[in-house]
Amino acid sequence: MADTDASIGYGITFEMADILTPTVFTYLSEIFDVTPPSDETAQVDATHMQSPNRTREFIDGLTDPGEASFEMNYVPGSASDKALIAAKGKRKWCRITFPNGVQTLFTGSRQTYEKAAPTDDKMTATVTFKVSGDPVHTDPTAPRNISVPVISGTAKVGAPLVVDPGIWAGSMRLEYQWKAAGADIVGATGLSYVPVTGDIGETITCEVTAQNDDFETTVASAATAAVVA
Repeated sequence: MADTDASIGYGITFEMADILTPTVFTYLSEIFDVTPPSDETAQVDATHMQSPNRTREFIDGLTDPGEASFEMNYVPGSASDKALIAAKGKRKWCRITFPNGVQTLFTGSRQTYEKAAPTDDKMTATVTFKVSGDPVHTDPTAPRNISVPVISGTAKVGAPLVVDPGIWAGSMRLEYQWKAAGADIVGATGLSYVPVTGDIGETITCEVTAQNDDFETTVASAATAAVVA
């Protein structure tokens, strides 16, 4: 019996762009529980006097492309908050990217931006877009880097360096390779690296490779300062 191809939704990204600049997307952060567009086709009663066996007949009518929505952690004044406020009354080109690289693109208008600030729980918001026209569904695409990897820590022998892998769209897994002066450090393939004496005077970088079942994309962090003793 074959293994299932099911997967969880973790890693989905939602972006939106102005209609006039459809390739310049704004990434919306801290989202969860995404509901992609779901269409519904009306059924038109086409029954007539000779309908077979006195049974009603129906034909397909117009299709309503429905809505797309998501929940998010509400951060007042954040870039995402400002972008959603500015989207009021404007049609947007929206892009949902699934972890396997498949994309759903559609034109939508921000319908609701409902915020909640409870006394003893996190602040959240519910965002809904009314879809206009037929969404586009792509084949798997290569992972896209939305924010680059960043190394934190002090470049000093014995002091750990840690990489934040950045934000990726269309990625199911990440791999890491630390480098000294551009050369691979053998065995250094985790989220952190502790410089050794042989690294003194060299700068350290980390390459992050994002993968899905069909493609991979590699992006390197900026280099640290030269390692000191």
